[in-house]
Amino acid sequence: MIELVIDQRRKDLGGFEVGRVLPFAKRRMVGPFVFFDHMGPVEFQPGFPRNVDVRPHPHIGLSTVTYLFDGEITHRDSVGVTQRIHPGEVNWMTAGSGITHSERFETLRADGGKMHGIQAWVALPVEDEEIDPAFHHHGVDDLPTYESGGLWARLVAGEAFGAKAKVRTRSPLFYVHWRLQPGAQGQLPAEYPERAAYVAQGVVEAGGQTLQTGQMAVFAPGQPVLFTAVTEAVVMLLGGEPVGPRFIEWNFVSSSRDRIEQAKADWKAGRMKLPDADHDEFIPLPEPPPPPNPMS
Repeated sequence: MIELVIDQRRKDLGGFEVGRVLPFAKRRMVGPFVFFDHMGPVEFQPGFPRNVDVRPHPHIGLSTVTYLFDGEITHRDSVGVTQRIHPGEVNWMTAGSGITHSERFETLRADGGKMHGIQAWVALPVEDEEIDPAFHHHGVDDLPTYESGGLWARLVAGEAFGAKAKVRTRSPLFYVHWRLQPGAQGQLPAEYPERAAYVAQGVVEAGGQTLQTGQMAVFAPGQPVLFTAVTEAVVMLLGGEPVGPRFIEWNFVSSSRDRIEQAKADWKAGRMKLPDADHDEFIPLPEPPPPPNPMS
């Protein structure tokens, strides 16, 4: 039932750590989900340095999905949007032909507090890769919830369990937040061909295996999956219909390698507009690593 278990790889982003899950060498995507980072958890003290912020940077060919368990982030982008996101809300940014944005921690810098959440990228279908960029914020009222028998659930995006979120998606997918009390059970239906579950907190049993914090299980298609919480747990369910293979380099996703090279050239040459409300700095295009030293 479980095809693969992926352990998060911890990465320091210059002030706090994320757990990188997707892409993975043996599993590049799950449905249209091409990137999945577990941010934190980290407890910030007031006055922490600005290098923790994510300075303006570009994207093409995808939608970014920001979802928080704790904390606050201020988003600013090149289509003129400034939007704070709080726990349980969704920031859905569609890059399409190209967008730039920043993510700042101004409220946490002033007051201190916990930061904990998930940053995911959803690849756009080929026919939508070059659509106009856009941004949509969705509060908790746009996201259906359910509670029974120690299981609480929120549909973050897509369709699942007979419900539909108001977040506009470009391909069939589901993205669900579960909170489970010890001993509580939940079942993931078999309706999508590609499905996975990420344990953001706690321990659960699923598909005959025990899954710990920081692990993603990718499931074989065709059978429902029963989950049982060993401890209090937070689980993110995700997947959908595949959209085909994608190239991914830095912040760019595309079905065409040439399109990624063009985006890299555009960013390096300053041809991509910076956010209206955050244009005094940016993240440069990373230089390619030097070739291996043949004498080493």
